[in-house]
Amino acid sequence: MDAIRGPGLYDPRNEHDACGVGFVADIKGRKSHDIIKNGLQILLNLDHRGAVGADPLMGDGAGCMIQMPDGLLRHWAGERGIELPPEGRYAVAMCFLPMDEEARAYARQHFEGFIRAEGQRLVGWRDVGIDLTGLGRKVIETMPFISQAIVAANPNLTDQDAFERKVLTIRKQTLNSLSRLAQERNLPELPQFYMPSFSTRTVVYKGLLLAGQVESFYDDLRNPLTVSALALVHQRFSTNTFPSWRLAHPYRFICHNGEINTVRGNTNWMAARRQAMSSDLLGDDLAKMVPLIGPNQSDTACLDNALELLVIGGGYSLAHSMMMLIPEAWADPLMEPDRRAFYEYHAALMEPWDGPAAIAFSDGRQIGATLDRNGLRPARYVLTDDDQVILASEAGVLPVPEEKIVKKWRLQPGKMLLIDLEQGRIISDDEIKRQLAAQHPYDNWLRETQYKLEELPEAPEATVPHVSNDPSTRLDLQQAFGYTQ
Repeated sequence: MDAIRGPGLYDPRNEHDACGVGFVADIKGRKSHDIIKNGLQILLNLDHRGAVGADPLMGDGAGCMIQMPDGLLRHWAGERGIELPPEGRYAVAMCFLPMDEEARAYARQHFEGFIRAEGQRLVGWRDVGIDLTGLGRKVIETMPFISQAIVAANPNLTDQDAFERKVLTIRKQTLNSLSRLAQERNLPELPQFYMPSFSTRTVVYKGLLLAGQVESFYDDLRNPLTVSALALVHQRFSTNTFPSWRLAHPYRFICHNGEINTVRGNTNWMAARRQAMSSDLLGDDLAKMVPLIGPNQSDTACLDNALELLVIGGGYSLAHSMMMLIPEAWADPLMEPDRRAFYEYHAALMEPWDGPAAIAFSDGRQIGATLDRNGLRPARYVLTDDDQVILASEAGVLPVPEEKIVKKWRLQPGKMLLIDLEQGRIISDDEIKRQLAAQHPYDNWLRETQYKLEELPEAPEATVPHVSNDPSTRLDLQQAFGYTQ
């Protein structure tokens, strides 16, 4: 044992390397620039969680998600005589565009065509201010042109959620069709067009950056006009894809510490059930979004695609969707029957996205985190007396005086922490799951629709087909049904 472990208490077998993930949020939904500064400080203190290549100025990627910086955008619009719609009536598409001017103009034109086709209005393009100080040569060589497209809602869309669905339809069509077009025309620049976020509620600032470069690179994050009640941050250690600008976290809803080991099966199942899918909310727009999970993505990007489909297209709440995607170990006789029935029912609708994972998520109204059923990735949180929650992949990411701490604890296997910024409170794991489990009679639905093998009647002897045990006959049957050697 000592030969493996070495002297002292440290045991390398207990070491689990992973990305750094964290967030800070004001429970009461009070927006401030300090929240963003604290989020970026968490990111800086998670610097050791990220990977660095041969070039010490090039990492695997880092980023930050914040709520819509309405004051910043309104100031920008006012300086240019642009009339910005009320908050919630416009969306911001954060765009990574080609550096080549001709390719960039084509990508913008292509995007604007889908905005018009879906009945929405482009307010204007806002180039995002950046500072290249301290960036490595390779980072600058691969850097996209970063710009924000501000899109106003059609007056007929009075509901913000309906506008979010239209925004999703526009984004999916733009990126899917542009990728196909680039392949057909052999244009290497166009696939660089990517949207880190496109929403009425949140904006993502990310890139192929080190933890300390996110704030220095994006001018917006240093501007006092940029305020938010939440800041969700991530420092990447890429495990199954190469580092790139688009694969940095956060994504549009989540950032992720760990791996989804079942991702290939998950994406195949999503593709296989496509023709059986329908959505009362999306209607005919669902068919425009194929492929629902795009090619050449990381496991987290695929999970993010599945989550946005459930939340925006399926009408499920954020917590409900996360329980479907990352379920508890529900085959537990000690679990409450209603909760177990909830998970068993949804297991027929969505297979688990399994793996060692701590996932932080937000839609701009709620923010939370959940842990995989085995608890193989850490997540610890602190609640302070001024109604702030700090969660991260390790303890001590922000200096908080002990007398200000109301509670500190860790996220347990399969459990969820959820902060509702509109209600101004933390919703406990028990409350979330009991409420969702009681919404419908899942136990009755299971009894009505499930057929168990042990409950089937015995087949009459005459109807049982005779199968020969002859090895050559057996081999033919095995080959016909896809058995390998």
